[in-house]
This record gives sequence, structure tokens and C-alpha cells, in this order.
Amino acid sequence: MFKKTIVLLTLLCSGFGMAQYPIGHTTITFNDPSRTGGFGSGGGAGRQIQSEIYYPATAAGENTAAATGEMPVIVFGHGFAMAWDAYQNIWEEYVPKGYILVFPRTEGGLIPAPSHENFGKDLRLVVQKMQEQGQLSTSIFYQKVKASSAIIGHSMGGGATILAGASNTTIKTIVGLAPAETDPSAIAAAPNVTVPALIFSGSSDGVTPAADNHSPIYAGLASNCKAFISITGGAHCYFAQSNFNCDFGESTSSSGISISRTEQQETTYGLLTPWLDFYLKGNCDAFAVFETVRTAGAGITSQRTCSYQPFTVTGTVSNATSGSNGGVDVTVTGGEAPFVYSWSNGQSNVDLANVAAGSYTISVSDKYCTKQQAFTVSGTTSSIAEIDQIQSQVYPNPASEKVFVEFDKALSGETTIQVIDLSGKEVSNMQRSGALKSVEVDVNALATGFYVLKISNPAYGASLSKIYVKHD
Repeated sequence: MFKKTIVLLTLLCSGFGMAQYPIGHTTITFNDPSRTGGFGSGGGAGRQIQSEIYYPATAAGENTAAATGEMPVIVFGHGFAMAWDAYQNIWEEYVPKGYILVFPRTEGGLIPAPSHENFGKDLRLVVQKMQEQGQLSTSIFYQKVKASSAIIGHSMGGGATILAGASNTTIKTIVGLAPAETDPSAIAAAPNVTVPALIFSGSSDGVTPAADNHSPIYAGLASNCKAFISITGGAHCYFAQSNFNCDFGESTSSSGISISRTEQQETTYGLLTPWLDFYLKGNCDAFAVFETVRTAGAGITSQRTCSYQPFTVTGTVSNATSGSNGGVDVTVTGGEAPFVYSWSNGQSNVDLANVAAGSYTISVSDKYCTKQQAFTVSGTTSSIAEIDQIQSQVYPNPASEKVFVEFDKALSGETTIQVIDLSGKEVSNMQRSGALKSVEVDVNALATGFYVLKISNPAYGASLSKIYVKHD
């Protein structure tokens, strides 16, 4: 029942999973010249890091073309003595949602014992290598890799994820699925992790008991936003597909497992999906979805420490009147700097200024996500005759380089000369002070088409003239 509740909450709150991509697969062997060993061959000098990569594609299959657009990258660390294909459930869940999943195959054997340190370094390096693939014109991933990466790991791979995330600000987040203590110590490395972190634990995990592994790792994290999810009756191995080595170990150590593998995975996805959509895709609404599912508490207990608060966008509209344009005074509350503002008419300040009546949308981005908010500036969009308070002659019209404006009587004070395209976007703005009998306006850089020339002066009113720019 709790599985259905979590899935329902996620769907109701988000609408995630709308885009479903076919799954493509390729194998790339990366290399680290500064180290030796690894797994695979052909990557170049030094340590070989063969990686199985599953990605959103135009068609399912081997080495098929990647889907259009840039996709976030998730580098995934496997558990002790577990092959990458034990995590088919992970790539089948997240590739269709628009994520690239990369599984390094190093440190996968029983003998010799795996090097946790090297595995952590591999995970960290593969993040960098995948970003480079996005810039490599010969790569299947050329211009397909978004500059947003995460490292996720299970068991030993979860501990190695902590090692890889220590003092690492090139990634957006880390996620540990029943993370195990490692050598060197993941618990000791946790205070050096500052990126947002999500830790999952099965309450009946006897392979890596929470008290000795997951909990102290979580407690040590220095992340500005972190959450701990304990799945009631959950197991250690149920985050993955059935796997002989993992399941055998669990059969000798865990007790009290009271849910199915499918239920544990669905519970995990219900929280992991909005977490990733927020930190890797910049979906602002996903933050609230994660909190809604977490606080509903269906089949889980949890804790969370987070200094981040989602931002809101509000605005006060000044409507346009005859002879005077309007604007929007915008207030952004919450979020985390840096902020970037972009209006639908091309303005890039937080406030919208000097616009005619119409609908305008602001796009606001903070450190993590982007949100849009629409505003309507009301008022009468006056005809030329209605506000033709400044008498002038405009020539030549059509014009190719300059338009000359001669006023019937000299203007004094501050005069504003604007050129506005037919979408309402200001493309030119000049200010003139003092006595003004004529002015020239440079239109050489404007594209061929109709424009509105607006002259305004607080003491004399305003006038509008339609001009046509024509380039031979």
C-alpha cells in the first residue's frame, strides 16, 4: 500500500516522467595516466576505466544516435563483487526520464580485494571524462551532455561515492544507497562533502547496518542540504536487481525484511526522482515534490537538514497610460545566489521598465533551478494620433542608415528617443538634454522591417511615428 501511496504522491505533485526516451548503450574505456591497473583496455596510457553507458537515444540499441538536447550525467558506483548489470533497474528507470547513466567496471572482483580509494577516484574522473565527451566532436555524446552531474553508489560504491564527493564542487549532488564504510574511511571523508547529499538506508539491512555505516556517514556530511531516508523493512540488496553475491551475503546477515524488492525500489524512486530533477535538471517544483513525499512518511522514516529555501517570484505592475509606458516591480524571496533574470522582451534586469501594455514573462534562475512568472501590463495602447503631442517631421522613410527627426519647435529638458519593434521590444534608446530642434537616429544595424519611433519629453508629451527600415 505504501508503494502505491508514494507513486501517487509523486505523480500528483509533479507530472515527472512525461518524456520517455529509448535506451541506447555504448562502451567507452577512459584512462588515468597518473595511475595503473583498472579494468578494460584501449583507453590510453595508465589506468583503464571501462564504462558501460546507457543514454537517451533516438532508437534503442547499441551505439544508436543520442536523443536531441543536453542530458544530465549520473556516474554510478557498484557494490562489492557486483557487476554493473545488477543495476539494470536503475538505468531502465532513469534513462527514459532523460539521464545518462555511466557504470565504471573497475574494482569489481573478489581477489584481489577492491581498492576503495581507486574506485572513488574512478567515479570522480569519469564525471570529468563525460563532460569532455560532450565537447568532443567525434563522440556520440557531442553537444548532448548537460553541465550537471551526480555520483550515486550502492554499498561499497556508496562509500566510494563519499570519497569521490569529498572536496568536489564539480558535481551537483551525491546519493548513497546503503553506503558502506570504506578504507580509506568514508565516515572520515564525509565532513569534506559540501554538495547536497541524499542517503538511503534499509531498516533491516544487516550487511551494512545503519548504525555503523549509513548514519555516521550522514551525520558527518557538511552538505548545505542533506536528507536521510530509512525504508521501513527494507533490505541492503533490494536497491539492485537480484544478485547472487549480494543476496548470499544478505541471507547470512539481515533479518526482518518485510517488503519486496519492487516495493523498495519504487519507494526509492519516489524520492530520488524529484531530488535529481531539482539538482540536475533545475526543476524548481521538484524540491516541493520531494518534501511532500518525504513528509508524507509512507513506508519511511526520515530526517533532513537544509538551509536552502525555494524562491518565489512576485511583482507589482505599473500599468501603461497614454503617453507613458508601464513596468513591473519584481521581488524574489528565498533561493540562493547567483540570480539571473531574463524577460521575454529581452530585458535582463530584475524589474521590467518602460514597456507598452502587453503580456511579459520573466525567467528567474538561482544556483539550482529556473522558474518563470508571467505578468500583464494593462492600459490603452494609444494610436499615433492619440499621443501625437510633439509635432515633427521624420525622413527619409523608408531609411537604410539614418532617420532624421525635425521638431516644429525646440524641445528643452530631457528628451527620450526610442525605437521599438512590432513585438514591443525596445531595440534602441537615446537620451538628449537641453534645447533640441532635431535629432538623427542610426538604424543601420536594424533588420529590415517596420518599427515605431517614439519621442517623449515630460514637458511636451510624446509622439509615435511608424518607420520602415529597408536594406538593399
